[in-house]
Amino acid sequence: MRIDGYAPIRDYAAIGDGRTVALVARDGAIDWLCLPDTDSPPVFARLLDAERGGSFRLEPAEPFEAARAYRQGSNVLETAFRTGSGTVRVTDALTLADRTISSPMRELVRRVECLHGEVPMHWSIEPTVEFGRKRVRAEERTEGPVLLTGRDALAVGAWGAGDPRVRSHAVEGEFVARPEAPAFLTIASAHGEPLVYVTRAQTEESLERTDRFWREWSRRARYGGPWREQVLRSALVLKLLVYSPSGAIVAAPTTSLPERIGGGRNWDYRFAWLRDATWSLDVLLRLGYQEEAQAFFWWFIHASRRTEPCLSVLYRVDGGAERGERETQGIPGYRGSRPVRLGNGAAGQVQLDIYGSVLDAAWRYACDAGGLDKDTARDVAKIADYVTEIWEQPDNGLWEVRNGRRHFTQSKAMCWLALHRAGQLAEDGTIPDRRERWDAAAERIRAFYERDGWDDHRRSFVRAPDLRELDASLLTLSLLGCQGGDSEKMVGTIEAIRRELSDGPYVYRYRGEDGMPPGEGAFVACSFWLVACLARARQVDEATDLMEQLVRAANDVGLYSEEIDPASGEFLGNFPQGLSHLALINAAVAIEEASS
Repeated sequence: MRIDGYAPIRDYAAIGDGRTVALVARDGAIDWLCLPDTDSPPVFARLLDAERGGSFRLEPAEPFEAARAYRQGSNVLETAFRTGSGTVRVTDALTLADRTISSPMRELVRRVECLHGEVPMHWSIEPTVEFGRKRVRAEERTEGPVLLTGRDALAVGAWGAGDPRVRSHAVEGEFVARPEAPAFLTIASAHGEPLVYVTRAQTEESLERTDRFWREWSRRARYGGPWREQVLRSALVLKLLVYSPSGAIVAAPTTSLPERIGGGRNWDYRFAWLRDATWSLDVLLRLGYQEEAQAFFWWFIHASRRTEPCLSVLYRVDGGAERGERETQGIPGYRGSRPVRLGNGAAGQVQLDIYGSVLDAAWRYACDAGGLDKDTARDVAKIADYVTEIWEQPDNGLWEVRNGRRHFTQSKAMCWLALHRAGQLAEDGTIPDRRERWDAAAERIRAFYERDGWDDHRRSFVRAPDLRELDASLLTLSLLGCQGGDSEKMVGTIEAIRRELSDGPYVYRYRGEDGMPPGEGAFVACSFWLVACLARARQVDEATDLMEQLVRAANDVGLYSEEIDPASGEFLGNFPQGLSHLALINAAVAIEEASS
């Protein structure tokens, strides 16, 4: 049920083609789609502006109930609408073109099949420019309707879906769905290239080809544990977030979905974070997706060469540096949550934990691939040298706080991890050997965070030496091997986080200040991190029980946002969130390993 025109975040499903992602609401409206790429301006932005944002609506013209699911092992979505007149099934996909990966073509296909009875249907396609601040122009052409959106154009295809009516800024139509033959609606974009008009037969074939690809891809996953369905869905979400031309993996395909309704914690996540490197490499390699792991590894290696040994926090999907953050004007935001931000100011922060992520990923990749090439090996060694120079600096930390830099415990531990992995790579001859320097710095780092980052009263690691409070990022010390999973210090930290940061099965990041107005949901990834930590602490029964509670918190199609309101179960933050799904997979694997 929509509130003031906005669907609950939980009511969305995601479809994609390896270059962009669309969000489909339970009521059949596509309210978010950026073209030509994930980080491009949206052509449908009703998600952030219910009145002017634009959408692609397709629904029965009479009261209905909806139920939906992805096709098994696929990112093709099916929604069944049940009315008093009958039932129709709508199949949605962003098709994978039978062309080269660099093709400018994007095609959204919607198939309407009447399962019984006769159901009146209505549809409208009303895109937007600059979040509705500029109107598109609709034209009737010989080949069919076209919607002009500035530099781009959307060709509309309609077969069996009534006669399209061209209005000044939209195309719409009505038809009655009957069992004899399915109807098809499509929009196609070539982004600056001449439009390619497809036939109905081509549309049907591309839809089935797309479904075959997803099924074949998901069948390759190497996981046979009790949560196989959830792990496969999470892997399919991760694949949706891969920008195929470069191998980059975006954090989420949306911007400015709030961490608190009406609040200002609204960020643009349509970029690739280096911090996700270790989690992504680990998951892809564990599940047997070497091709994707290799593509992501070489993407961040090449992207980081522009600034190495200093690394940027995040990059655009093409490997370019993010140019900064701006707040848009005149856009109401999701349910009045302002501001709507484009770009992410975290790009200019100092975040030391990324060095541990990158060197850990390099170690994992080298172990799988059997080594690194000479140039990459030299670059990795330079990054390790740089860590010995900068680890004593304060930073903004994993959570990208905006109230100044501190000596975050987790950041220091990740610097230790960076030098530890460099030492391992040097020991087996993969990179130039400067272990004497690295090991000496690593010993100083470990002594610092184990002494100054520890609180005897709480029997736990704490956020920073001058912040004697809990922080769920400390769970990563176990997950990444900075501390033994069942060590006394790690078990104490787990207990303290459960005591002070948990609300039922959910875990908050921290309770302290971060330079923004207070109020956010529990962080989904932290909740799954706790599962994995319990498993590594040999508390498998507790880990299993918590895992069961968390998998039930997904929406009806198995997706998670960044955060959840523990009181209401409402989804908060950008969606779908890659880190949430990466953490789910790691939690499932951790329980499997601890149980064997």
